[in-house]
Amino acid sequence: MQQEQQEVHQHHHYHHFHHGQNMINNDHSHHPYKFLPKRIILVRHGESEGNLDTAAYTTTPDNKIPLTPSGLSQAETAGIHLHNLISESNNHAQNWRVYFYVSPYQRTLSTLRGIGRSFERERIIGVREECRIREQDFGNFQVKERMKVIKETRERFGRFFYRFPEGESAADVFDRVSSFLESLWRDIDMNRLQKDPSSDLNLIIISHGLTCRVFLMKWFKWTVDQFERLNNPGNCEYRVMELGDGGEYSLAIHHTDEEMQEWGLSPEMIADQKWRVHAHRGDWNESCSWYFDSFFDHLKLDSNKESDDKADDCSSVCE
Repeated sequence: MQQEQQEVHQHHHYHHFHHGQNMINNDHSHHPYKFLPKRIILVRHGESEGNLDTAAYTTTPDNKIPLTPSGLSQAETAGIHLHNLISESNNHAQNWRVYFYVSPYQRTLSTLRGIGRSFERERIIGVREECRIREQDFGNFQVKERMKVIKETRERFGRFFYRFPEGESAADVFDRVSSFLESLWRDIDMNRLQKDPSSDLNLIIISHGLTCRVFLMKWFKWTVDQFERLNNPGNCEYRVMELGDGGEYSLAIHHTDEEMQEWGLSPEMIADQKWRVHAHRGDWNESCSWYFDSFFDHLKLDSNKESDDKADDCSSVCE
């Protein structure tokens, strides 16, 4: 039974939560998913010393790489933009709240502090340091010349499955992000993140470029090929997944087609995001080829259905 519940968490097919006080009218004119977060916002950290000069990794552990002065400024600016995004687009602005998840790396923790300067204390429900959303592990101290060769090899091998010597592949990151998502949905299900049902909850996840891409891949069930085509977010760029009126999350509510195209989403992926804006939770978008058709080159027709179709054609002629 517990395993079944975890699978439901993982695929986010909640129509309501188990607690009696959380049961909500299923009339879609009244938001039937009141207790789901209004937004899940993925933020990449600000510019780090490693982004500026990769030689920093040869003497400093990856988790201790600090932000540059520009990165600190980017974090504060991102905080202003996120505060405005949440407050100005909220119909009852006095009731919104935020909860932060943050990678334990110094550059993400510093980004959180910069972002946090724009939020009043009463707006913040809490913060959780989450190791599973840390950066991809590239090994220990990195020799600059060696890493250049390794990254060239990764391009030939494929970015998703290539495992760095003494480090991780993107597939490894996918596994731990999947585990994090199970915990995230358990937190939501048990109402740990929100005590006031009248408040709109916004989750802000401060992480790293690849981890954010893997998160989106897992959430929207994108394929490895689709992941390979995604572009890395810039420093302190964010991706806003907003809850649609039917209970599905979509990037298309806040972001434009042009933005999503720049991120590497194909026209079909963008169309799916638009479909999600009004889709009801648990619905299946049959027009998405990567959910079914792209895995087959030919499928036999149902012989019974084919016979019925021929019978219908015959009767039409006879009439």
